[in-house]
Amino acid sequence: MTDWVTIASLATAGTTVVLAAATLSSVRAASRAAAAAERAVQVGLRPVLLTSRLGDRDEKVFWADDHWALVPGGHGYAEIVNGNIYLAVSVRNVGTGLAVLQGWDVHSERRNAEDAHTPPGEHRRMIRDLYIPAHDVGYWHAALRDADDPRYAGLAAAVKERRAFSVEVLYSDHDGGQSSISRFILRPRGDGNGGSDWIAGTGRHWNLDRPDPRSTQYG
Repeated sequence: MTDWVTIASLATAGTTVVLAAATLSSVRAASRAAAAAERAVQVGLRPVLLTSRLGDRDEKVFWADDHWALVPGGHGYAEIVNGNIYLAVSVRNVGTGLAVLQGWDVHSERRNAEDAHTPPGEHRRMIRDLYIPAHDVGYWHAALRDADDPRYAGLAAAVKERRAFSVEVLYSDHDGGQSSISRFILRPRGDGNGGSDWIAGTGRHWNLDRPDPRSTQYG
């Protein structure tokens, strides 16, 4: 005798399983779509700093103690005045989001690609809000005024001896997210008769909020 109750129960259970699988697949697809949309929005807000072009406009830079300089496009600035080391780099934001400069560090030598960046928590905080609009030019600047600063002696020697040195800039988007670090190299040019007589170049970039694309293995 056919057990219609059992058959009906099995049919209901099978239908439930099919519906559950379809629902799970739909939820996963919606999650992937939402993640892709969020990623697209983030990419649209991500700033990326490079050195500016040689043909870009000059940047007039002021420090808190009334020292000032005119930094041409594609250049950096390094000068010692009354024992103070003044530094600046003309930069261009090639990304699509506003760059907000957050911190910095400096090394008295030219750092190579395999050299790790300074941990974000050890970067010196900017004392002024500096913003670089998307697809526009601006500058980073800082100063070392304390001879007892652990970075002072090495950097002062590099500037006086006109040796290449490295600057790292920590920045984010306008909401404080998508943090990145860009490393710039300043190289001496000419006879050293001006603080702006340094050519600036970009070394490396690090994304702090997602995996480093250089670690991805292909093939």
